[in-house]
Formats: sequence, C-alpha cells, structure tokens
Amino acid sequence: MRHTLAWVTPEERYLELLKSCLTRSAFGGDLHMLQPAANTLIGRAYLPVQRLLGRFDLRLVGRVSPERVVEGYWPTSAETMLTPAGLDNIQYAVKTVIDEDVPGDLIETGVWRGGGAILMRAALAAYCDVTRTVWAADSFAGLPKPDEVHPADAGDVHWRYRELAVSLDEVRANFARYGLLDDQVRFLKGWFADTLPTAPINDLAVLRLDGDMYGSTMDALEPLYPKVSPGGFVIVDDYALSGCRRAVDEYRARKGIEGELVRVDRTVVFWRKASVGG
Repeated sequence: MRHTLAWVTPEERYLELLKSCLTRSAFGGDLHMLQPAANTLIGRAYLPVQRLLGRFDLRLVGRVSPERVVEGYWPTSAETMLTPAGLDNIQYAVKTVIDEDVPGDLIETGVWRGGGAILMRAALAAYCDVTRTVWAADSFAGLPKPDEVHPADAGDVHWRYRELAVSLDEVRANFARYGLLDDQVRFLKGWFADTLPTAPINDLAVLRLDGDMYGSTMDALEPLYPKVSPGGFVIVDDYALSGCRRAVDEYRARKGIEGELVRVDRTVVFWRKASVGG
C-alpha cells in the first residue's frame, strides 16, 4: 500500500525506506542475474553455460529499470526478490496480528538472503512489539534434489542454481546491516523435514512459505500449520509454481481448509486461519 506523504506515520516511513533499500529501488535499481525459465529451450541451454561460468566465479547479468527490479528477476545484491506488493503484504500481516492481538511468532520457511524475514523483524520494531520471535528457516545451502519421497518434484532443477544457496553467515550479516540482528531473531538451519517438526515454536501468527518445491512446501505445512493461531496469516510465496501450488491445494483439501486464497501478486497468495481446525 502506497501513501501520500501527509498521511504516512513515522513507522510507515521507516518501513517504506527499508523496503526500498531491501530491493535497491532506493538506489536506482540493481543488476540482475539472467535466469531463463528452466523448462524452456533457452533455459536448458543456459544451464551448462551457467555451470561453466561458475567455475570462474562469473555470472551473466543485465541491468533493468528500477520499476522492474523485483518482477521475477534474481538481483545481484538486493536482499529480496519480492515485489512491492509482496513486501507490503508482510507488513500488513505483521501489523494486523499485532493490532488484533493474534498470538504467536513469525516464521519464513525459505529466506534466501533474508529480506522477507528482515522486514518481519523491522515491522516488530516499528510497532514496538518485543514479545514475538522471527524465525528464519532455511538449509542455507540451496534447495534439495528431488527424491522418491515427493515424486511431484521429479525433474525439478532448483537444486542446480548456486545463486539460491546463501550461507547463514551472509543472512546474519544482512540482518546486522539494518541493525536488526538481536534476540528476537532465531535461525533454523537444515532441511525442513529435519528442523521444523522439532522446532521449539509454540504458536505462530504469521507463517510465510517460500520453498518453491512440492516437498519443501509440504514439509513446512505439515508441522507448522497446526501451530498457526486463529486469525493468523499463511502466506505462500510460490503459488505460481506447479509443485508448490499442488502441495498447498492438496493440504488445504485434506484438512478441509476453506479460507479464501487472496492474491497479492503474480506468485504470492495468502489466507487467514479461521478456526483451530481450519
């Protein structure tokens, strides 16, 4: 949501500035890694080129206009690939659960460079909430190879992209860059199937899923959705991807979840948990 200056509060001004820094739109944009769709002829031809360049720590990049900085590109330095609408959605969800006193922490499963989780922590600071924890869950080593446990992921190539592997040290440094690395931030390192079932989380007010694949999405939904409080938000970053969409649709059908899926942008949707069961 964009505001005229006369109506913007200091908290909103801070968060708007942070979002423009996270996307680098405040600095006229960012270079973006060229990444053709993997299921296209150009995309399949690009993979060996990408691997060859990677041996020399080189990448093919291009410059795009600031308006297109977060429309499906992989930026070279920005902490997030989210669109302005996607970032606004995080801010809206955090503010709403604070205003409505929905109990629980905030979690993002799949953080990349940390931008979405950084915004969660910034929103807690802006709205003076010192009781909730932001959990950042990631392998910090990229996406997993498809396996027999989740046949829906057969042929998925996300694991090949080294650009998706961002170390825990780098993500922690990104939180620190904005003065937001503190005791209200906790990291869960490892594959979701290993870390999330035993994570010391009691209740969640915001569950943000960004696992791209069927398995990564289902491995987060199974242990975490039951912990989402009534009135809490479930945000799905990759609903445009077939594997993720299938996992979400199957889980919602199996659990009888009828909450309306609200579209945020081309890839992001969310719903609010209406009751303990749904």
